[in-house]
This record gives sequence, structure tokens and C-alpha cells, in this order.
Amino acid sequence: MAKIDSDLNLYNTADRAISKFAPLEPGKVGIYLCGATVQAPPHIGHIRSGVNFDILRRWLLEIGYDVTFIRNVTDIDDKILHKAVHEEIAWWAVAMKYERAFSQAYAALNVLPPTYEPRATGHITQMIELMEKLIANGSAYAPGNGDVYLEVRRLKSYLTLSNQKLDDLQSAEDADLTFKKDPRDFALWKAAKPGDPSWPTPWGNGRPGWHLECSAMAHAYLGESFDIHGGGLDLIFPHHENEIAQSESAGWGFASIWMHNAWVTTSGEKMSKSLGNSLQVMEILKQVRGIELRWYLGGAHYRSMLEFSFEALEESAVNFRRIEGFLTRAGEILGAEIEPKISAEFTKAMNSDLAVPQVLADISEAVRLGNSAITANDLATITKSASEVRGALRVLGCDPFDPVFASGSKSKESALDGLITLALDQRTAARGRKDFAASDAIRDSLTELGITIEDTPTGSRWTTE
Repeated sequence: MAKIDSDLNLYNTADRAISKFAPLEPGKVGIYLCGATVQAPPHIGHIRSGVNFDILRRWLLEIGYDVTFIRNVTDIDDKILHKAVHEEIAWWAVAMKYERAFSQAYAALNVLPPTYEPRATGHITQMIELMEKLIANGSAYAPGNGDVYLEVRRLKSYLTLSNQKLDDLQSAEDADLTFKKDPRDFALWKAAKPGDPSWPTPWGNGRPGWHLECSAMAHAYLGESFDIHGGGLDLIFPHHENEIAQSESAGWGFASIWMHNAWVTTSGEKMSKSLGNSLQVMEILKQVRGIELRWYLGGAHYRSMLEFSFEALEESAVNFRRIEGFLTRAGEILGAEIEPKISAEFTKAMNSDLAVPQVLADISEAVRLGNSAITANDLATITKSASEVRGALRVLGCDPFDPVFASGSKSKESALDGLITLALDQRTAARGRKDFAASDAIRDSLTELGITIEDTPTGSRWTTE
């Protein structure tokens, strides 16, 4: 851990520019990532954000930073309440059900668990304290109906992240306009409705507004100022703008850098449940492995749109299997575990606002050189190429030798591997008794199924390429 002579440069949405990263405290980085509103199973658009910011976190760790990574859970929300009515179960059961679904999806794609994963309902006290502060300094008001609003006209700066003008905005659709001083004032707290969950406050029973929770939780775990706040492009307005408004009105510095990942699109449209084009992670994982889906989602630059198709996913998976195949062959030839190393090219690309597409091009070239070296029996080049490839894959969270993937959780894959291994054992036994007709028949049958058998000095190996 004692590296950190870093030339890391990151894009800041607030500045609309790439600049050198300088943490508030030397050697330490605080990150807050807006997590899931747990009202439905995760689709790949949700999980792309998790993968993108996991790559950032892994790179910061690699270059020696001590990283505190917060990813919240919104477990109370209008959508959750509506889903509870639809599914005829308690709202908290809906929240827990889908929180577990998100956790399962993150784990399947090797997204590191956050340092802390606070739930909104566990931080009502901090939210009330923040509202008291905002009301006391005149930034917010309670009109007497149980709601609490932030008065946007009193803000010194607002909408700088999204570069909008206040008078161009439509009214915030979160409460009865009759109680607002300005139609654009947004709710910090919403008065209780009959039958809905609520918590007591000095202004009446109710529940938190969506924006309030993130300001309160970021402050609770990272302090008044921290380094990086992340989320999807769709959160810039209103969510992140309103977080800034609340936090700065409280006198907090809040986030130094704002980073936003682009969407996964289908047919050019943002993936969303409302458009009916959502693709659930666990359904896709029936077709490809977690490591292959992660490779696909993490392969585009985090600020670039990713147009999803099953054809592109399969092509990406096949390319990754080639990389796996090279590492496997290299390990067999070298007779030792491949030691991951970080190349100068990889460092340069990652320090340039996480330029993963350039990393992928460098990996492809290293694999090409390594395969040529295998043909030429050039052990030095095999070692160099394999080490640099594995080093890059480890930071990208796609190391095929990582126990997370090596142990596997896919019963279908395990069963397939077991069946093919059994067939190969039978083939080996047939060859041992010189029954070459039976041996060839087993090989030919596997070939017809799309399984290629390669005989090596250490035994037979199979692939689906």
C-alpha cells in the first residue's frame, strides 16, 4: 500500500473538464455512490454503475489509497409503496426482497462490497437534524401541513451541475403546490398519508424526500466534505442538484468531484422499466457467466453510452474466453501461477480518466504477443504478457483466477464441466487401453456439440470456441 505517486486525472461533471485528482486528505479517498431504490430486480443499467465505480475504487486501491466507499440503499419511496400494494406484501418486505436481489447481482459480477451500505430508514435521526439546521438558518420552511421544503430562491447558487436556469424549470412534483412559496421548491420531508409508513418529527409525522437522505448519509459517513460523489447521468438533475443545494445550505463543502456514468441503451433509448426494455441481470446470467457480463459492462468508457445487444454480449464473451484461454495455456507452459503485474501502458490509460477501451486494446495486443511467444516457446515473453494481462484483469475485476469466479456459483456451469470431464476421463481410459476408435468417437461427439478438445502435456483441455 505505500505507492501513491499518482498522476490520476478524472473528469468532473461540475467543471466539465478533466483535471488531476488531489484528495482532501493525503492518502485517503472518500466516495459516495448513489445506490439502488429497491423496488424491482436490478437490470444491467443499474449494475453498470456498480461496475464502473468498482473499477475506479479498485484502481485507487491499486495505486495505494485508503478508500472509504459508501453506497446507499433507498428503502422507502413512492415506488416501493406502490410495489407493496401490487405484490400485496409489506413495504419493508418489498425493500428487503429487492435489496437482496441487488446484493446477489453485485456479488455475481464481483463488485466489491461497500465499506458501509446505509439504508435511508436507518438514518431518520440524521435527516431530522439536517432539516432543523436548514429551517434554523432560513434555507427551509415547514408550512404547517407536515411537509418541509427547501426554498430554492434563497440559494446563492443552484443548477450549476446541470447548467440550467431556475426560471426554466417546471414545478417540483412532490407535494401540493398550495403550501409552497415557489413551485420549484422541493420537499425535504413529506407529510404522512393514511396507511403509509411514517416517522415523527417536530413538524408532523411523515417520511423523507428522496434527496434529503443522501445528503444526511454522506455527511454521517464521510463528513462535511469528501472527495468523489458518483451516480448515473440521470441523477444529475434533480437528485444531485438538490443534494448540493441542501448540503451547501447547511454550510457543508460536500463533494469535490462529481462523476457520472452513462446509460446502457437499447435501440438508442435509456434502459428503464417504464420503457419496457429492461434486462434483468439474473436472467442474462443464465446465458453468460458473471465474469463475462462484467467484462462487457466495464469495457466501454464509463462516460460513453453502451448500446446493448445479445450479439454484442456474445462477441464480448467469446473475446474474453480467448484471453482466459491464453492465461490458462501460459500457466500450463510456465508451470506456475501467473503473477499479476501492472504495466506502464495500463497505468497511463487508467490515469487518463479510466480509459478502459485503451486498456482492452493493450490487453488484446499482449495476448497476441503472448500467443506468438507460445508458438515460439519464448518463455520470457509468455511470462511478461501473461503477467501484464492478469494485472490488468485484476484491476478490472475480471481475473479468471479470482476465487470469486474460480469457485463459481453456477450449478449449470459446474454440471457441464463435470459431464465434459467425465467424457474426457473415458476418452483417456480408451486411449490407455488403445481403443482409439472409442477415443475418437468421444472426441467427435464433443466436437459436434461445439466443444473443442486440445491435448496438452498436462492432459486434455476443452473450450467452447
